[in-house]
Amino acid sequence: MTGLAWRSLRHRATASVATFVAVLLGTALMGSFAALAASASGPVSTADHDTLTTMGTVVGAWGAIIVLSAVVSTVGITVTQREVEIGLLRTVGATPGQASRLVRAETLLVAALGSALGAGLAWLGGAALLTLLRNTGTVADSVPYSPGLAPLATAALVVLVSLLGSGFAARRATRGSASITPSEGRPGTGRLPWWRVAAAVALFGYSAAMAVVTITVTAHDDDPYSAMATSGQLGILVAVGLGCLAPWLLRVLSPATRPALGRGAAGYLAAYNARRRSRLLSGVLAPVIVLTASGISVFMIVGTDDRTRPAGFEDDARTINLLNNVVVGMMVVFAAVVVVNTFAAVVAHRRSELRQLWLLGATPHQVEASVLAEARGVAAIGVVLGALASLVAVIPFGVARHEGVVPDGQLWLPPLVMAAAAALTLLAARSAVRRAHLPAGSLQ
Repeated sequence: MTGLAWRSLRHRATASVATFVAVLLGTALMGSFAALAASASGPVSTADHDTLTTMGTVVGAWGAIIVLSAVVSTVGITVTQREVEIGLLRTVGATPGQASRLVRAETLLVAALGSALGAGLAWLGGAALLTLLRNTGTVADSVPYSPGLAPLATAALVVLVSLLGSGFAARRATRGSASITPSEGRPGTGRLPWWRVAAAVALFGYSAAMAVVTITVTAHDDDPYSAMATSGQLGILVAVGLGCLAPWLLRVLSPATRPALGRGAAGYLAAYNARRRSRLLSGVLAPVIVLTASGISVFMIVGTDDRTRPAGFEDDARTINLLNNVVVGMMVVFAAVVVVNTFAAVVAHRRSELRQLWLLGATPHQVEASVLAEARGVAAIGVVLGALASLVAVIPFGVARHEGVVPDGQLWLPPLVMAAAAALTLLAARSAVRRAHLPAGSLQ
């Protein structure tokens, strides 16, 4: 199976690259913050130790949740795309265990390479973050950079999570009798795995509890940034929870987007595929939700802080807002790459379907229009859910800072972030479908 895995990777370049990029950037993002946390153990002052620890562990943990969920989602998509191939292997004699080992071997090969390179980027990223902190006066210039084994430990964690994700997906693909019918076409496969529901409930419950704590407890703390500490990450956590439920949300909410998709054949195909391929398209929906929620919540909270900050906390504000801007910038870039990456993998998997549509008489424009209509539906659902998720962070912090439920400024920012996220999704879809164009009449 290991030899077959090596040969299979060459014929699944797009899916393999999607997993590789997610693992590479995920390791680099997580490892950069882990390197800062490791540097806090060196010969530094108490203030610098607290700053490095906060940025490396607390802030880095937000990124870890996004990264690990995105890696599991990307790996799950690549395995789901191979259900027919796995079913065919089983019909010719492969056991479920052998098919699962094939999937895990491929994942291990790609994840090991991606995480190894990502560890190198993490070492450089941690150094860049520390340099930024030094240049802005956040930490002393004498603070040494000592990442230790943090980047390598992060790489090992990402590989382990990738293997767990592929194991879950492979178990689902090999469950039951051998079949070459995709799960979308089989009855009884629409239920979400229990761990997705459990993760979503845990994230929603924690976020609701911390929102209450922000309004009732930390809002009255002498430190004005206690409220930010308990509410700043809630929009991201709720967005990740919604991402766990993305397949179900897509099936339930896609009919509501039907009028916006058009009344022609492209709109009908888009609505049909959004329901039938909800598991695959959920890999696009989840990062769109996270991208929108993180952008709106963090930027709105920073704006509220600028308007309501008490006198005498300018130095703390500079440090905290720098951390917020760096973190949200890295997360937004990662989520944007995942959106583009996932759409490329999903469309590449559908090349034979697109060719069949051409053979049936559809023009390239009609085929492209159907994929773009799907993207419009996913983008519309994603940005609306992301905006709603951001309210869990924005409203409690606004109440804590006595602005109320509706902020006193920056009301133009949420529509701008939503439009940018939707535009990115559409551009990713257009680019992916145009790269998939091949001469009509060929099914090779």
